[in-house]
Amino acid sequence: MADPLAHNVEPYLLEFISSFLKKPEFQVVPLAGDASARRYYRVIDGESSWVLMQWEPFEDDGNYPFLSVQRHFLKHQVQVPKVVHLTPAQGLVLLEDLGDLTLERKFWENQNQQLALPFYKLAIDELLKIHFLATRDSASPCTAFRVSFDTAKLLWEMNYGREHLFEKLGRVAFSAKDSALLDQIFNQICSRLDREPKCVCHRDYHSRNLMLKLGKMRVIDFQDARMGAVQYDLVSLVYDSYVALDEASRETILSYYLERAQADFGYKIDRDHFDDLFYTQVIQRCFKACGSFSSFLNMRGDKRYLKYIRPTLETVVKHIAYYPEYKFMAQVIRDHGFLEKDYENL
Repeated sequence: MADPLAHNVEPYLLEFISSFLKKPEFQVVPLAGDASARRYYRVIDGESSWVLMQWEPFEDDGNYPFLSVQRHFLKHQVQVPKVVHLTPAQGLVLLEDLGDLTLERKFWENQNQQLALPFYKLAIDELLKIHFLATRDSASPCTAFRVSFDTAKLLWEMNYGREHLFEKLGRVAFSAKDSALLDQIFNQICSRLDREPKCVCHRDYHSRNLMLKLGKMRVIDFQDARMGAVQYDLVSLVYDSYVALDEASRETILSYYLERAQADFGYKIDRDHFDDLFYTQVIQRCFKACGSFSSFLNMRGDKRYLKYIRPTLETVVKHIAYYPEYKFMAQVIRDHGFLEKDYENL
């Protein structure tokens, strides 16, 4: 029989595990999930362990994004967890256990963040494989090649921020004129980003989705990979809301990426143009993150992410200052008190 810790685990999960282990005795420990509807469990059998992912039923026909991207990344030496067992009809995937040491935890356990930079360089090494090796194999059936950060998708993300942060959390009622002005700014930002050459992007490349195991950086939560500008993942990493990288560290990480991309993959770089797009991507990506943090409260009463809104919005406003044509967006943030709001006590 399974361990008593598993008493709240559905019987079909226990049957799935038992069929893999070929034995009835094991431990099942629920794990803290991410911000999605997925649920995770650690399965322990003596000295061996795995992670069970429970999601919606699927068909393993090459069109299921998690498996499609996992296989494509693995083919190009990206350090992703191996799949050891699955039952598509039940939405169950048993994965290699990567442990509990995230890049976020590694960052905060160092009083001097310079000590965390070698781990960020490991993260960049994996990102380079995604951006260049995985992208060059464009004949692959990987689902990442079928979707992209085009204007429509980027715009959807920004409007998600408007809905959940401005309108629902902040209760801002825009006049027709102000709404149209915000639409114009959002469209300018997103169309500018859409014009950039695209590579395979992880889409959520931050410190909670990067794990350290046996000295290697491992990549998780990759199922939403799609085509986009390199800046999208780089912003996700160096303007990650969960850590507090300083400007010197950000520049060290970005410089390492650009040097490696140029030396190893022939990436042509105009630094002024790169920075212009990077700053624009900061506005888009960080505003979207604030929308996501707000939506967790609006949609399911989850307050855990509210503390990240204000510092992330400060980053948005700081970068809007580079673009006078976007100043109305910063005005909305300031005039409606979003930089002073006590989010944790809402």
